[in-house]
Amino acid sequence: MTLPSGRFYAVELHVSAERVSQIRRIVAAHLRHWSLELHIQPVCRGVEELLNNVHRHVGDDNRCVVELRWTGRHLTVSVADNGPPMPRLASAGGGGLAAVARLCDSWGTCGTADGKVVWFTRRVADAHNSPLVPCPPVPGVGDAKGQPEPAPAPAPAPSAASPVPVPIPALV
Repeated sequence: MTLPSGRFYAVELHVSAERVSQIRRIVAAHLRHWSLELHIQPVCRGVEELLNNVHRHVGDDNRCVVELRWTGRHLTVSVADNGPPMPRLASAGGGGLAAVARLCDSWGTCGTADGKVVWFTRRVADAHNSPLVPCPPVPGVGDAKGQPEPAPAPAPAPSAASPVPVPIPALV
């Protein structure tokens, strides 16, 4: 599948605690550029969890690649690292992959020749079909209070000068 221009982003980095917040800001900027503002918070939280897992379980200064792919229907975020241990879903702490699972529609892991990839997806409507346009507020009871109902316009009265139509009998 070929992705439209501008809907793919990848960055390679060495994971450290300082880099996690930098990557979070970069991901948020790309989502804004793609008009996906509604997904910034959950996607950035998921990326943060995955990068913190790499930092915690693989160690400092390990090579890592973060990728974003948006097909117009699904946004896929993946984090590949060179650490050998495969991640496990541990729900006891509520963080890590359990947090990622709550933020997304699907997720998974895949072993690679030099490590693993952890990914998650979110269903995302095309921004051109669902723009973020503020809706005007619905008037409440307080808005209408004190304003009288407009009186209906009076019907015009027939005048003596206007002709009155007379029915014409049909000839058979």
